[in-house]
Amino acid sequence: MATEAITNAEISFHCQHCRAALVIKRSGAGLSLTCTRCGKLTAVPKTRTSKSTADAAEQLEQIQRKLTENESQRTEVTGHINQLSIQLHRWQLRLQTLNERRQQLEKELAALKA
Repeated sequence: MATEAITNAEISFHCQHCRAALVIKRSGAGLSLTCTRCGKLTAVPKTRTSKSTADAAEQLEQIQRKLTENESQRTEVTGHINQLSIQLHRWQLRLQTLNERRQQLEKELAALKA
């Protein structure tokens, strides 16, 4: 997790990728910005006034939603991969059939020329 220090006007935190120290106005909390060192997009932490039980419960709920969404996307991608694997196998069989047919036709052509 990003280490953060919050003042009244600014938020100080570290890049998620290169750990560079970054500072942004408080109004940028929860947004993303491009790191000045590595150039990658990094999330600006949301400001917190206290770490209450409600905040922890909200974070837990957010993480659970993200896990559910992630699993749904994983299932969808796995389904696409399976469909494409089946399609690839069908095309490979078709190619094999066409190659066998070509060989047979070439034999017939050679026999006619002889």
